[in-house]
Amino acid sequence: MSEFPHHQAETPSGAAGPLNPERRQLLLGGAGLLAGAGLVGLSPRAWAQGSPLPDYVGWKNADALIVHSANTLETKRDAIGRGVLTPSDQLFVRNNLPAPDAGIMQDIEGWEVNIAGVNHPRALTLAELKRIGVETVVSVLQCSGNGRAFFPHGASGTPWTTGAAGCVAWTGVPLREVVRELGGVAEGMNYLTGTGGETIPAGLDPKTVMVERSVPLAALEQAMLVWEMNDEPLSLAHGGPVRLVIPGYYGVNNVKYVRQVAFTAGQTDAAIQATGYRVREVGVSGSPDQPSMWEMPVKSWVTSPLASASPGRTLIYGVAFGGVHGLAGVEVSVDGGSRWAEARFLGPDLGRFAWRPFVLATELAPGEYRLVSRATDDQGQVQPEERVDNERGYGHNGWKDHGVTLTVA
Repeated sequence: MSEFPHHQAETPSGAAGPLNPERRQLLLGGAGLLAGAGLVGLSPRAWAQGSPLPDYVGWKNADALIVHSANTLETKRDAIGRGVLTPSDQLFVRNNLPAPDAGIMQDIEGWEVNIAGVNHPRALTLAELKRIGVETVVSVLQCSGNGRAFFPHGASGTPWTTGAAGCVAWTGVPLREVVRELGGVAEGMNYLTGTGGETIPAGLDPKTVMVERSVPLAALEQAMLVWEMNDEPLSLAHGGPVRLVIPGYYGVNNVKYVRQVAFTAGQTDAAIQATGYRVREVGVSGSPDQPSMWEMPVKSWVTSPLASASPGRTLIYGVAFGGVHGLAGVEVSVDGGSRWAEARFLGPDLGRFAWRPFVLATELAPGEYRLVSRATDDQGQVQPEERVDNERGYGHNGWKDHGVTLTVA
């Protein structure tokens, strides 16, 4: 089994607002589990009569989204625009459990996060966290199963194509600053473990359904406790009042409604970590000795045009990112990968964790074309041609499957 460079998703209660550089520093820089617990179809909010969206995300732009279930909404491929930031009302939604009761948002300043595994452990309220420090980091938020629909074996889980991803601005306090205030990480700790605050249904063993994820201690360098997204308060639907965010890591590690951040010697034994989000061969069960969905690899895809175009000058758009590394460049091919041309980045570079929209201008005669893109990160790692087949359809960054067939007439 090939190694994967080792995602919950999502957004506040309105469209993205402009970043304000004067008041903050811009850093440049499982469905199967739920089925086993009897939670499939459990909705975080009911649908209003006649509404295309569940109530808890009724503020979103329904025209930009594909509704897979009450817990899973995908951004349409052609809804991604030319800007770096994904508008909040178009960003995908992925919830492993229904959100807690809305009452937790009534006193957001009093929300507590317990910090354990440090030399001076204690609980800190959001108000206290805000006094420690504040930074804004732009990063790609991507579900581990983004691209699952392209796997031929019919991997279980939401059949995402490209829309379980977006690029957003997180505002909060770097976790390393919180740890410094509490005397540093205690000796012998190897992992950063975040625990979510979702309500566990009565009668279930919490370890079978709780959202608790461990990542290597090295992730402390970029980890944050955030309370705003895209310059707006973090909504309940997407992790408010406080969310653990680890730029460069898949979304499942970005724990919502975070109640505890603990530095631990080993990984949590919660099912979502021990057997869930593990990369294994088709037909093999999950186990702790398999690669976990941690760091994201380099990836790109075309966003426009997707089906048809007129002859002549054609602008081919897309997005590309380096995952945990910075992005060096991206190429586009109109013949399925036989020949490549260097694309041009659009807009500002907002750091190593952000994606870069790109464009290639080309002349196309009448005919059929296969449009694909291939990104390279700043470590020289090139987006591969093929996917790595695996049981749950995780980590797909192969450029071949992500291509589109364009008819020019």
